[in-house]
Amino acid sequence: MDFGIADLRICLCVLLLATFGQGSNVNAKLGVGTTNGVIVGHLAPHVEGVVEYLGIPYAQPPVGKLRFAAPVPPNQYRAYIAAEWGFDCPQTVAKPVHFPGFTAQAQGIINAFAGGQDTPQSEDCLTLNIWSSSTRPNGKKQPVLVFFHGGRFSIGNAHSSFYNGSRFAEATGAVIVTLTYRLNVFGFPGAPGNTQNLGLRDQRRAVEWLHDNVAGFGGDLSKITIFGQSSGGVAVDWWTFAYKDRPLVNGIISESGNAFSFPLNPMATQTKNWYNVSATLGCGATGDTVDCVRSKNWTDVLAASAKLPATPGGNPVRSTPAFYPTVDNETVFTGYKALFAEGTFANIPQLLGNNNREQGYYIIPAYGRGINTTEAQGQQFLLESFTCANDYEARARTSQGVPVWQYRFFADWNNTRLYPTSGAYHGTELEMLFGNLVDVSGIPPEPAQVQLTKVMQKAWVAFANDPKEGLKKYGWPRFDPAGRTLIRLGYENSAVPSFVLPSAYSAGCGNVTLSGGL
Repeated sequence: MDFGIADLRICLCVLLLATFGQGSNVNAKLGVGTTNGVIVGHLAPHVEGVVEYLGIPYAQPPVGKLRFAAPVPPNQYRAYIAAEWGFDCPQTVAKPVHFPGFTAQAQGIINAFAGGQDTPQSEDCLTLNIWSSSTRPNGKKQPVLVFFHGGRFSIGNAHSSFYNGSRFAEATGAVIVTLTYRLNVFGFPGAPGNTQNLGLRDQRRAVEWLHDNVAGFGGDLSKITIFGQSSGGVAVDWWTFAYKDRPLVNGIISESGNAFSFPLNPMATQTKNWYNVSATLGCGATGDTVDCVRSKNWTDVLAASAKLPATPGGNPVRSTPAFYPTVDNETVFTGYKALFAEGTFANIPQLLGNNNREQGYYIIPAYGRGINTTEAQGQQFLLESFTCANDYEARARTSQGVPVWQYRFFADWNNTRLYPTSGAYHGTELEMLFGNLVDVSGIPPEPAQVQLTKVMQKAWVAFANDPKEGLKKYGWPRFDPAGRTLIRLGYENSAVPSFVLPSAYSAGCGNVTLSGGL
């Protein structure tokens, strides 16, 4: 009989329980009963008082008949050792770009951000990770922050020095969760007549699992917030439309991405791309080819999909991957402006924002494709996909009476810098938010940087703890387009937030066409 990693963990966990006994302090402290078995964690390294649970299956492996199918609940087991990271979902990681002026730490930062740390891949990748304080005062349940990584729905992972949640949990006491979900052709296949947007459905399945089980890890079911960056931020925003009647979460945080940020592929484009892959694999270019493609090795499917070019996005730095979320009127819809106007979404408080120079990252892969982006093109992209997208969203939700807080992140320190003028680029706030600056760059933070990390971590948790009033109590003003309510973080590298009129950055948005979600 062949045994996989999961089987080995289960066997080891059964041995552990037999050795220590059901009533031992070790098991009581580190073992948690869940709907699919006992999960045994371990004390997280390099921090104090945090238990780490890695690689927990929240769905069955999407292999065989479950490839290109909606996720289903995980298998039952007596016990499971959550000691090792799960696999990354299959993806084609971009090759390094030799960008002019790169700092010594730049490639390491990019590798950590974009899934390039040589972590192993497999289709058996639907897992999540939990960091929870092991010293909860009086057993009080804590707010839960669930992170959806970015990567244009085609790359990205949770097994990254960017997203290790142990320091975030240590600093705040909150329960921090990260997860993997299917990407590219595996998550968004475009096969005619097939279930679409599987990666988004994976995210939902993970939160359903947490809703059933996170209380055992010290989490408060009434205080679950989902937060995501870039495409993860888009997914968080879409969530409120897809699950308006049963959102399962009480707050959403969209960092550098929402429903209006990026254009979608038409379904016809996705279908064409699907048949291209299908034909390459010898499965034909018409009819129902799903079962045939299911029979192929996942590495061959990935290789065939990687040959397809992205769809140009109207700006040199923006394009849409060949396999991307598409409108299915279940998880993704058309006409988000109209849905906002109708109030057809879950009225969940939102914290959203973007970085001051998002294009500082995007011009690097564009350069790798032979495109030298002008400053004007970069600024236009910043307006279309971020500044104006967030301004519109903040106004739309506010007009429906939904509490909204909007920030803009400016900090630009040596240990996050990619090249001399990279500025506050796409993703740079994440190293600070998770508290992993040294792990990512190898360069110690400045004192003000340490303080700003604390300010941001406390703010995110204040929001998760009380999405309606938490940030107000923290001293941050609720969004009002006519007031000084745009929250500037790291402005001039200060740890102290400042507040300005939103129009200080969005004044030109009346003449800007948003990229998506119209």
